Amino acid sequence: MKLQIIVLFLALAFLQACNSGTKTDHATEMANHTDVELNTPEEVKAEKAATPDAFDASFADGITATVYQYYLKLQMALVNSDADDAKSAAGNLAEAIGDDKPALRDLAREVAEADDLEGVRARFAELTTGLEPLFTDGITDGVIYKQYCPMAFDGAGGNWFSDVSDIRNPYYGDKMLKCGKVVAEIK
Repeated sequence: MKLQIIVLFLALAFLQACNSGTKTDHATEMANHTDVELNTPEEVKAEKAATPDAFDASFADGITATVYQYYLKLQMALVNSDADDAKSAAGNLAEAIGDDKPALRDLAREVAEADDLEGVRARFAELTTGLEPLFTDGITDGVIYKQYCPMAFDGAGGNWFSDVSDIRNPYYGDKMLKCGKVVAEIK
């Protein structure tokens, strides 16, 4: 009988310790997060616009998929006319390309090192041309939209790739956001 009481007492003590620890940890955790602020609806919309949607294209290898992801981040930074984000994405793109394709890697580095937004956009056009065979040969499922703006570069025109058919022009940003057209679907 005494043994049963001792076991029951230990079980109750254990349960009490588990419950009180959870409450204390949760309360401490909540107290540590008092500096968290909620985003306004405008901030949420701006952040969503700056983040590319998950693309539906699949690739034969993970490297090409990563390169495409960073390319889309670069393209979106240019749509938003954000030179710093574009340079950062281009730097990540150069790292993702790695040593297997040194000419493409160097071109991505040139984008990352451009002096201004116009320089970034000019190198982006060259990078797009260089990446086309990688995307065309590497895609296994889904679609990549090749888009074209006839007014870019003083009427010479410029291509880019997108994960959606809607036009979001990286060469002019919000000045001419919807200037362009889909010229090919890479499948």
